[in-house]
Amino acid sequence: MMSQSPIEPSEIRVSVTRTGGFAGLSRQWHVTAANEDASKLASLVEQCPWAETQREADDTTQVRTADRFVWLVHAQCSGTPDKQAVVPEAEATGAWRSLIDAVRSSDGSERR
Repeated sequence: MMSQSPIEPSEIRVSVTRTGGFAGLSRQWHVTAANEDASKLASLVEQCPWAETQREADDTTQVRTADRFVWLVHAQCSGTPDKQAVVPEAEATGAWRSLIDAVRSSDGSERR
């Protein structure tokens, strides 16, 4: 049986927002990629367990805890539906951490 090949997007945009923490401040990072760079970023997006993340970006009340970060992740990929997830800091590991770190390092607008 032939496996389905991943979608090769012409453009992808991913935004990551970190909320919470001691001061309760939000910080946001964005990256937009096209062509070959889009394929690399799309691969990171595909590795994340979106289906397992049952919370949506509008419902962060369940995951807020004192002095902890919450990550809001939004991916827009040409040819596929948008994806959104709320990822508590404790769950920001593996594929989530790889995607978050890639977006943060690609966005040159502000330092960490």
